[in-house]
Formats: sequence, C-alpha cells, structure tokens
Amino acid sequence: MKTAKYKILLIVAISIMIAGFASCTDDLNTIPLDEKELVSEVVFGNEIKPYQELLAKIYAGLAISGNSGGDGDPDVAGVDGGSQASFLRGLWNLQQLPTDEAHCAWNDVGLPDLNYNTWTSNNVFIKGFYYRLYYQINLANALLRETTEDVLNSRGVSASDQAEIVHYRAEARFHRALAYYYLLDMFRNVPFVNEESPVGSTLPPQIMATDLFDYIEKELLACEADMLDPFVGYNSTHYGRAHKAANWSLLSRLYLNAEIYTGVNKYTESITYSKKVIDLSYELEPVYANLFKADNNNSNEIIFPIRYEGEDTQTWGGMTFLLSAMQPSELQDEINAVGAWQGNRATSALLKTFEREYKHETDTRFSMLRLDYTDNVEIVDPSVFNNNGIPVVKYSNRNSDGTLPPSNIAYTDFPLFRLGEIYLNYAEAVLRGGSGGDNATALQLVNNLRKRGYNGDSAATLTAGELDLDYILDERGREFFYEGQRRTDLVRYNKLSGSSYIWPWKGSVSEGRSIGEYLNIFPIPADDIGANENLQQNTGY
Repeated sequence: MKTAKYKILLIVAISIMIAGFASCTDDLNTIPLDEKELVSEVVFGNEIKPYQELLAKIYAGLAISGNSGGDGDPDVAGVDGGSQASFLRGLWNLQQLPTDEAHCAWNDVGLPDLNYNTWTSNNVFIKGFYYRLYYQINLANALLRETTEDVLNSRGVSASDQAEIVHYRAEARFHRALAYYYLLDMFRNVPFVNEESPVGSTLPPQIMATDLFDYIEKELLACEADMLDPFVGYNSTHYGRAHKAANWSLLSRLYLNAEIYTGVNKYTESITYSKKVIDLSYELEPVYANLFKADNNNSNEIIFPIRYEGEDTQTWGGMTFLLSAMQPSELQDEINAVGAWQGNRATSALLKTFEREYKHETDTRFSMLRLDYTDNVEIVDPSVFNNNGIPVVKYSNRNSDGTLPPSNIAYTDFPLFRLGEIYLNYAEAVLRGGSGGDNATALQLVNNLRKRGYNGDSAATLTAGELDLDYILDERGREFFYEGQRRTDLVRYNKLSGSSYIWPWKGSVSEGRSIGEYLNIFPIPADDIGANENLQQNTGY
C-alpha cells in the first residue's frame, strides 16, 4: 500500500496564478489578487515546507485538476476541470481518439470532432489540455523564481534546506520540459515563458518548433545532474518523483521523434539514452496486466508514474476516467471502478493489429479486448456504446492478487514512462539507422516483450527477417494501446494523415478516408490567438 500523499498548500496554488502569461489571463479567469500584496513573501519564508508543497502541487497537477475534492476549486477556469483540463484525461483524449485505436460514444461538444479528425481551434478539449500544460509550466516557473540562491539567502533558508531545494529545482525543470514536450508534439510553435519572463504584463513570444526542441533538450541535459539518482520499484520516500531515469526516458522519446519536430534525425541520441535506462536494474513486469493494477507501485518496470491515492486524489479525470469510461456496466465490479460510463471503445482496427499475429488469441494483451461483451466489432452507430465496437479493459482498480484496495476510488498509478517503451524506442532507432546499438539487441528486446505478452510461448519469437519498422509500429500498438502514445506514433510513421493507412471513421466516414496533413498537429486555441498578437495559427486552421 502506498503511504506517501500529495501535500498541497492552497494559498500556493492560488498565488501562482499570478504567474500566468498575459495572453491567457482573461480566458482562464484567474483568481483576482491584490496586486500590491507581495504574495510570495507571505507564502514563502525560511522554512522548507512551502517549497515542498509547491513542488507537490506540480506533481498533483498531473493527477488532479483542482484544489479541493479533486476537481473542486479548479486550477483552470473557463473549462471543465475534471474532463477538459485534466492532464491525463486530456492526454488520453488527444492521443487516442484521433487514431485507429479508440472511439468515444459520447456527444459532448468537441468529442465527436476528435473521433472524426474534424476539430477546429475552438475545440474545448484541445483548449483544456493546452492550458493545463501552461498551468504546469507556470507552476514550475513560480518555483524556480522563488528558489534562486539570492532569494533563498535573503529569506534565511538554511544551507541544508537549500541543498535539498536544488533537487526541487531540477524536478521543476523536468516538469516544465515535459509540458513543453507535449506542446511541441501536439502544437509545434507555441507561446514561450520561463522563470525570467515578465509576469502578467507582456505578451509572450511564439517559439518555433526547432528552437523549442533545442530548449527542451538543453533543459533536460542541464537539470540531469541535480535530479535524484534512479531507483527501481517502490521507494517510500521518493516514489513518484522524477529522477534521472525519467529524464533519460523523456530524452529517448524526444530524440526518437526529433525528425518529425525539426527535420533532423536524432536516432543515435535516442539509442544513447535508451541504453542508459536499459543498463539500470529495471525489469519487465512478469505479468503484463499487473502493470495496470492498483498495486502497480511495486512494479520494477515503471520508471515514472502519475500517482493515484484513492480519496486523496479523487477526480473525474485521470485514472477515474480510464477505469470508468471504457467498460460496460457488467464489468464495473470486476475492475472495482466508481462507475461504468460506457464511453470509449476500440475500433476494429485495433483488433486487426492483433489479428495480424500468429496465435494472437494467446497474447495476454489481446485478452484485454473484451470481445465477449460485444456482438459487433464494427462501430455502426457511433453514438451507441453497446455492440458498436469493442470494450477494452486494460486498467483495473484491483491488486495483482485479486484483493481490493481500501475503496473503489482509483489507486492505480498511470505509467507515463516504463521500460517496455524504452525497449521499443531502442529497437526502432536502430532500424531507422541510429548508431550505438545493434540489430541483435533490438531483436532480443522486442522478443522479450513478446514473450512476456505470450507467457513465454515460443510462438512469440521473431526472427531477424521479420523485424522491420512496420512490425515495430504494430508491436507498439499491441504493447501501448490506450496508454496515450498512439497519435505520436502514427504521425512519426506518416500514417495519421493521408491515405496510406485508413481505419473506420477516420475523416468522419464509416469506412474511413484520407485526411489533410495539417491534422498531424492541433491548432493553438482560438482564444489565445485572439489575445496575443505575437501568435500565428498553425497552417490549415
């Protein structure tokens, strides 16, 4: 059982809102403060606790959307915190619904547009995730402004506490880089603010994708030395905190996609940082399903989780969403979820990704597609959940031994980075021509994943001649379906847009059709374009 909890100081959560950049101030309806009040001097002093609590708020922003009761007193006003400004729910919606893997039956304004690849700059789900990312950036900027050596010395913070705060600063830089990574991946050219930017008085400039890539890379390389040393499995003191291995995992992913972002490939660098993680003592979780259960905090595969702690992280977004929105009501008790919302289900394209495999029926990953709860794998009526597509039960709020956590409120952590991804990053980078790795190791790593999926069955073993880039994409689909990575993978393979790969309801027709290349990235929200004269909208919107 996890014991450490997010600790959030409400006044800190409120006060950092003054760090919001000018183009979003009106739209976010930030909480009014007395501009003459030196809020930071009220909140912070010579004790370390407020700095710890601000750091905790950064982490909590990945899990919940507000400051009371999960989504109450929301971080981002103007959108619904639990559904639209939730980091994990937003990540899942934007990375899964536009792809071949998932389709939502709900008709909430904005969701069908994600299903059909017909979104505009007014889409509220795109807007909510965009502002969630900037909220996280502003939190990190606030911590960095408040923890310079000069500021801490002026407040009389002890040398020992300052030494600890060095780690907090590195973690804040990692989180900021993580948020900017998702902005780069999904939006490309975006507003840029850091701890040195004027607060609330100047419209932020737009940074181009190549420059943003360079910034993220430099930040991750610079903060690495001051991050915690890697640890494997559950650590009662530091579990859930970003450490060097999380940093290397993000670099592995960043470099794998560099050619898409900048036009310059960085596959050699992806191999380098993948190897740094692989060379540690992380291990594949022996049973694939246990990666997604309530006691997955004990896994030696998960590198950086988003933590969920039952009532302490209660939300309608996050893991509550992933547990409740995917399955029919008959399966609610099986996974110990707070509800069975009957929203998201798989398309037949995900089924075909598995069916391309010999003996796919014995793949334990395939068993999460609950074909026994549908009479029609095709989505004929997009607004009806039952018998229109395939229910997917990947996440469970039960422990790996079948016992229950203290309640049906989510205790299952989300693996934002895990060793399985690093294996496939390495293999793909090798196949794309990166140096520093080799094909034999790439094949072995892929086979290790497949053997885990097939419970050691020899049918899982690939030969060297079978391993190519198309196979890697399919294997990523089988390994990471519903984990918020699919859109990025399809864009990297030039299969999200265009006509080279068609799936049901792509482009808003049941049989699927070609869509424009501009849909490889999302639009900057119209509100931000209208408020900031420095911004130019992405092409096509």
